[in-house]
Amino acid sequence: MPRNSGVVGWGAYVPRYRIKMEEIARVWGWEPSVPKGLGVVEKAIAGPDEDSLTMGYEAALNAIRRAGVDPAEIKAVFFGSESKPYAVKPAATIIADALGISPETMASDLEFACRAGSEGLRAALALVEAGYMRYALAIGSDTAQANPGNVLEFTAASGAAAFVVGPASESVAVLEGVYTYVTDTPDFWRGAHSKYPLHGEGFTGEPAYFAHIIGAVKGLMENLGLRPEDFDYAIFHQPNGKFPLRVGARLGIPKEKILPGLVTPVIGNTYNGSALIGFARVLDQAKPGQRILVAPFGSGAGSDAYSFVVTDKVEERRDKAPKVDDYINRKKYVDYGLYAKMRGIIERILE
Repeated sequence: MPRNSGVVGWGAYVPRYRIKMEEIARVWGWEPSVPKGLGVVEKAIAGPDEDSLTMGYEAALNAIRRAGVDPAEIKAVFFGSESKPYAVKPAATIIADALGISPETMASDLEFACRAGSEGLRAALALVEAGYMRYALAIGSDTAQANPGNVLEFTAASGAAAFVVGPASESVAVLEGVYTYVTDTPDFWRGAHSKYPLHGEGFTGEPAYFAHIIGAVKGLMENLGLRPEDFDYAIFHQPNGKFPLRVGARLGIPKEKILPGLVTPVIGNTYNGSALIGFARVLDQAKPGQRILVAPFGSGAGSDAYSFVVTDKVEERRDKAPKVDDYINRKKYVDYGLYAKMRGIIERILE
């Protein structure tokens, strides 16, 4: 069935600061083989004046620049994150105000672990397709946290991606179909008053990550009558550098189609930015007529699988904002002490 919505503009943001995996391993006494086994070399760290809200704003600003639309025409803002700066106060309203979108707009913060940004993207596409509005904005952003010394600290990183959704006739990538697969799988969680999340270690792979992404992608392909070879690119959720390649192999998708959107090895797992930054990176290079598979995942657990077809409009909008690789290549390394200070791992005790 023809779809009437798609991505009109895209944008991303990755902080400048980086820490190498070998530095984290040195501080906590991990063997070098541990981070190497995760397929991650270094990760991006939000600076002391950055949080998920400010990063989401930057990514959204880039997306609006590429879309070339009047912000006041955007009638919905969805902000997906599991590291909001406020427990009770929406980030979506702050971003909408800062971008000149409010006051005549929907604004909602969404939660579904790393899938919240994708949840916003799916809602935005549905609202546009249903004719409720011409443009909507979906953002996925996180300053991902991890318990110091835990294996999760090697990958938990910071970054954001955003997409202006609009009519298919104006889109750089038209939605061809979407399929969602969710179950109650307790693979990763954080209590209401816990500072850091807990995870089920090996349980986070099977039956969480692999089962849900495979279920979503197979459902999508069956609904659309597509095969793995019909896709030119495949972007999966990236908790590390190995899982996306493994799930691709199980789906019959070669690594050559996965590597262009695989950003975790050089910036870490940006949680809600993970697959979405990968999607932005692919749009930075995709050609008209190519088909893109995007399959984010969120613990809890669920996955969305999208099929987008690139249009010729992508080439005229590509250079209107910084590309993902511009942010990847703009970096400054810090040691563990400065990293701990910036991320609030070291807390000052006042007597």
